[in-house]
Amino acid sequence: MKNIVILISGTGSNMAAIVQAAEKDSWEKSLGVRVAAVISNKQNASGLSWLHANTNSSKIHTEVLEHTQFATREAFDAALMSRIDEHAPDLVVLAGFMRILTPAFVTHYAGRLINIHPSLLPAFAGLNTHQRAIDAGCKFAGATVHQVTSELDHGQILAQAVVPVLQGDTAEALAARVLTQEHLIYPAAVAAFFKP
Repeated sequence: MKNIVILISGTGSNMAAIVQAAEKDSWEKSLGVRVAAVISNKQNASGLSWLHANTNSSKIHTEVLEHTQFATREAFDAALMSRIDEHAPDLVVLAGFMRILTPAFVTHYAGRLINIHPSLLPAFAGLNTHQRAIDAGCKFAGATVHQVTSELDHGQILAQAVVPVLQGDTAEALAARVLTQEHLIYPAAVAAFFKP
């Protein structure tokens, strides 16, 4: 059985989409893959509550490793790698994990670390992507699943989804439309990672 470890910081809606797809599409039988663990860097991440309320949570290990308990980014990442590696991950999925990762972390999981970003990369790497797309007069926005490299929001593109930017759009309205697409392409990209 191949293992997925998902990292979250908040609502974990993309994590939930992946967990639901894994159950609905029987990834354990069809792909030999399971979500082994979900780890959050925040105690109050509501994604953990969702997981306990909506799944057979005994099958998915959950854990909190607070980054604020560590003196340096390097110390936190080293501790996080140790926790992740307990689950022998074939894939580590960043699902709203709001931390910039150290080069050592990225190198350790090279080729098996993916992220989703709310823009059509390479456009609008970084933060405030929806407002920046509106301000730039873009006709389209979207989301990108990509391999993680040491350069922020770069790496091989695995999947993208496009949504229109509508007249009078707000960043919040655009974000909501993009998020519905994230919930479709991220589970599909995770499944595709394991298909021969």
